[in-house]
Amino acid sequence: MLRALVMTRAQKPPCRRASVVGFRYTARVSIQDQLGFSFEAPARRIWTVQDLVGAVRTRLEREYTDVFVEGEISNLRPAESGHLYFTLKDGGAQLRVVMFRSQARLLRFKPENGLQIIARGRVTVYDARGELQLSAEYLEPRGAGALQIAFEQLKQRLAAEGLFDASRKKPIPTLPRRIGIVTSPRAAALQDILNILRRRHHSAHVLIWPAQVQGEAAPSEVSAGIRFFNRAAKQQNFAVDVILIARGGGSIEDLAGFNDEGLARTVFASELPVISAVGHETDFTIVDFVADLRAPTPSAAAELVISRRQDLEERVESLRARLARAARYRLLIAQKELTERARHGAFAAIRQLIGRRQQRVDELTYRLAEIERGGLQQLRRRLDFCAGRIHQYDLRRSLAAIRRDVDLRSTSLHSAARQVMALKHSRLDALAARLESLSPLKVLERGYAVVFDEAGNAVKDASQLAPGHKARARFHRGSADLTVDKTSS
Repeated sequence: MLRALVMTRAQKPPCRRASVVGFRYTARVSIQDQLGFSFEAPARRIWTVQDLVGAVRTRLEREYTDVFVEGEISNLRPAESGHLYFTLKDGGAQLRVVMFRSQARLLRFKPENGLQIIARGRVTVYDARGELQLSAEYLEPRGAGALQIAFEQLKQRLAAEGLFDASRKKPIPTLPRRIGIVTSPRAAALQDILNILRRRHHSAHVLIWPAQVQGEAAPSEVSAGIRFFNRAAKQQNFAVDVILIARGGGSIEDLAGFNDEGLARTVFASELPVISAVGHETDFTIVDFVADLRAPTPSAAAELVISRRQDLEERVESLRARLARAARYRLLIAQKELTERARHGAFAAIRQLIGRRQQRVDELTYRLAEIERGGLQQLRRRLDFCAGRIHQYDLRRSLAAIRRDVDLRSTSLHSAARQVMALKHSRLDALAARLESLSPLKVLERGYAVVFDEAGNAVKDASQLAPGHKARARFHRGSADLTVDKTSS
């Protein structure tokens, strides 16, 4: 009997569940009757919704950690927290996309509905709705470059605000006694300017603010130089009559730092006249439109800023150059060690968890606003209905009854709204408490510290600081003021 049953099972296809189950039941009865023992069917596994969604999310995040997706932006919804929520669609499908604030603030263009883009990120699942989504880390327009789009958008916005108006441009002094130059000390444009000033006048003095003129740190360092000359306008040793921003030519990527909105507003707010000498004659940047005078080249700026000859001394310090190279080497080693420590998986897990909690908070805030708007619309419709009833009937007979009905319903509506608001606030407080328990400040308890610059921004790159800058280090308990002695890129 046992041999016949086994042969029958081997002939059955494994996908036919009824046959296999029937065989197991028959075999168990026959073997129990003849041999005295039985086989039990394997136990089934029952998943909870949270466990199943979490397992699927983990598998997706492992398989699709770095993907590029092309599509059209639709349903763009920027949140007050700085996160971006939108949908990528094409002719046959759509995919929800979330871009958190830390990545969104690095975009060089403004996403808009209908824009064709390429998104880079990782595929994940939003647990609260069990919905597939892409956590984007970088967006790139399809067709036109991101830098050109950002340039045109910023140019239109600043022009509408009046930053380019000729009526607010300040006159350039004819013979300035001191000239403040904001540029890189190693730039060839600086040498051209100094050579021309040396030939044209002998009494003018030059103050140079060293700043990077290319890269992410360029806007902040150039802005710092402009603000320094404006603050020092009342000091006899550092007061200048005109500020010259200089840089040689380059591609649109090389000149991207001078298309920064913050730098443009710093130039606009300057009390001293500013001359822009960025790039060649055919190169245009946002700073060129905001500045009081645009020079086609740095050499032409030197000819425009002063009208007579002078002798200038070269200021080259070999010791300072050697010190700068040594500092850059030390900072490069420290930066490498910091990068290796920052790659630890614990930081990535914390950021992912915080990102999911922030997304949940944004969703609850949006739903709460929808409930409030719905309640107000319902109340408005009720009032319109009551007003229509008043016109149809005699006010002296029905006004008192209608007023009582309106008051009763308004009280009920306000009571219900307060209850809903109380429940939502309670839920929000609970989520906030859970989010606080996952705060990055907990990391500080293990001996880490966070460094902030003078503006209160977190320092992620040593190039954000320069010698002489002030900084503040935040520890688990208390903080300390720091002064930067040496930096390196």
